[in-house]
Amino acid sequence: MHNTTMLLIELGVILLGLGLIGRFAGRVGLSPVPLYLVAGLAFGSGGLLPLSASGDFVAVGADIGVILLLLMLGLEYSASELVGSLRTHYPSGIVDFFLNALPGAGAALLLGWGPVGAVALGGVTWISSSSVIAKVLTDLGRLGNRETPVVLGILVIEDLSMAIYLPLLTAVLAGLGLAGAGLALLISLGTVGVVLYVALRHGRLISRAVSSDNPEMLLLVVLGLTLLVAGVAQELQVSAAVGAFLVGIALSGEVAEGARRLLAPLRDLFAAVFFVFFGLSTDPTKIPPVLLPALALVLVTTLTKIATGWYAARRAAIGPRGRWRAGGTLVARGEFSIVIAGLAAGTGPRIGPLAAAYVLILVFVGPLTARWTEPLCARLRRRSPPSPDPASPPGGSHEQITPWAGGRRPDGVDP
Repeated sequence: MHNTTMLLIELGVILLGLGLIGRFAGRVGLSPVPLYLVAGLAFGSGGLLPLSASGDFVAVGADIGVILLLLMLGLEYSASELVGSLRTHYPSGIVDFFLNALPGAGAALLLGWGPVGAVALGGVTWISSSSVIAKVLTDLGRLGNRETPVVLGILVIEDLSMAIYLPLLTAVLAGLGLAGAGLALLISLGTVGVVLYVALRHGRLISRAVSSDNPEMLLLVVLGLTLLVAGVAQELQVSAAVGAFLVGIALSGEVAEGARRLLAPLRDLFAAVFFVFFGLSTDPTKIPPVLLPALALVLVTTLTKIATGWYAARRAAIGPRGRWRAGGTLVARGEFSIVIAGLAAGTGPRIGPLAAAYVLILVFVGPLTARWTEPLCARLRRRSPPSPDPASPPGGSHEQITPWAGGRRPDGVDP
């Protein structure tokens, strides 16, 4: 009875604290993710006030949080959108991988973490944060900008790449060797291919089978199906998160819309628990020794992400200002980097602390680069001799071409 009472008290404190943190973050215009991590660091092992009774519950909640994050991400995309993004933006996706995964992999090798650490840290530095970037684009009023589809295209490719990368990482972490990793890769590629084919050809049938006019039934069926597929995927070494992502892709239309609406509060709750759990499992006293490598990675991968966005926007014939905006927007890292670090935490005691420091810095830096990269580069450009730009629209304007006078829509929203 005493343990149950302590569990209820600790859970109440955690959830109330998360609510207050989220409200504060919203008022100051920040993503709550870094604050959740800080809260976890404060109350975890080596923190100010370690929690003990709620550890197992929070660990299960963290697993559910990852599954719901990936499910909701899959619900945002249809299979046709994924295929279209792959066809259009795959060269930018390849550049994104090499520019941003290699610095992390190289840093892990220099730190003596071996090939497994290189695979894990390369993933941490590669993947941008879809949730943070979506919020930044909304806050800055850039959803209608010409460069925004380019940014979203790169994020879609990164998210889909996780369906291949996470099973591969899981196999490597399990020590399955080259043959085991190759088998895991084949299984994941086959699974992704089958799901995309079924979603493209028979997505309406799947959605109709899951659909219900009763919100309670729809919630139970979608959530139950997701947890079932995630568990089966975990058994097949494909990763539970990827299984959830594929369920989201398979659903479309009104079912996907209704599921997003019903699951959003649950996703926010358990995702917050996941970030707190990662903080709880990271000893804050281990962060200072890895702070310099984290800062070096922040500097290098901020520049490489800006270069990625600049290249991708240039391929889409967008002018210099849009190119810099696209690059600055892609800088933030977040949920996927933490998921990868959480998987790899057992292989090296410093991967978790370094990833926590890296994400904490870039979640704060990302919105700043999104806002200030383009104005700063425009100011530097004005100080340098002018040069012709073949990708610029006629008349020399590098801004978005809109049919509205003054570049502003009739509803007053800046494009």
